[in-house]
Amino acid sequence: MKIAIAGKGGVGKTTIAVLLADYLDRVLKYDVWMVDADPTLSLGMALGLSDDEIPIPLIQRKDLINERVGYGLINLNPKVDDLLEKLATKIGRKRLLGGISNADGGCACSANSLVKAILAHLVIDTQNSWIIVDLEAGVEHLGRGTVSSVNGLVIVSEPSFRSLKTANSISKLAYQLGLKKQVLVLNKSSQKQNLAFEQDLPSIVAEIPYLDGLINQQLISGKVIGLPEQNKIDSLCQKIINSLQ
Repeated sequence: MKIAIAGKGGVGKTTIAVLLADYLDRVLKYDVWMVDADPTLSLGMALGLSDDEIPIPLIQRKDLINERVGYGLINLNPKVDDLLEKLATKIGRKRLLGGISNADGGCACSANSLVKAILAHLVIDTQNSWIIVDLEAGVEHLGRGTVSSVNGLVIVSEPSFRSLKTANSISKLAYQLGLKKQVLVLNKSSQKQNLAFEQDLPSIVAEIPYLDGLINQQLISGKVIGLPEQNKIDSLCQKIINSLQ
């Protein structure tokens, strides 16, 4: 299964991506490929990696981008089958691939083409693995078509009007791109709110409350796994995974 995680900035998108990957690895014993396609490149820190262990972002590999994709007139079908293990950092059954950050001049078209090619290759050649793509905040990455190689979308939102409005925009654009399997996860939810939002949204499959363990841990570390609320987190992750299968 190949899924993308999307949402407005600050809603916990990366946290959900890591919790799902940890559950798939630790509980279900799946191999998991994690692709950091968010310019903030937070997956490594959320996994508990040191700066030296986090993969170098593809945008910084200008030699590799030029070799495989080029600049200006770019190669849309670059060779990537020999790159996956070289670019990845392994943590248990999880492998983390560094994504793209803001390119010089604000354009990451060449690096994005390389990310798309890697995703497409993962879809074809990793049939027994899960792939989790942490998208950048908002809808711009969807507009570039990076999700064309995945087959499920988890939209993360807070229970607020602005956050749900962004979730609605993400859902519509993804649907237009052909990504019809979508679910909504409400993070930082009291499970008592009456959501007065009439736009079309995917079904809410999990509501994640404020987690004291996570709040306390974030004061000393960027790591989001190994929390005292593990049983509750595992139950919520199971709901999300089951909704995508």
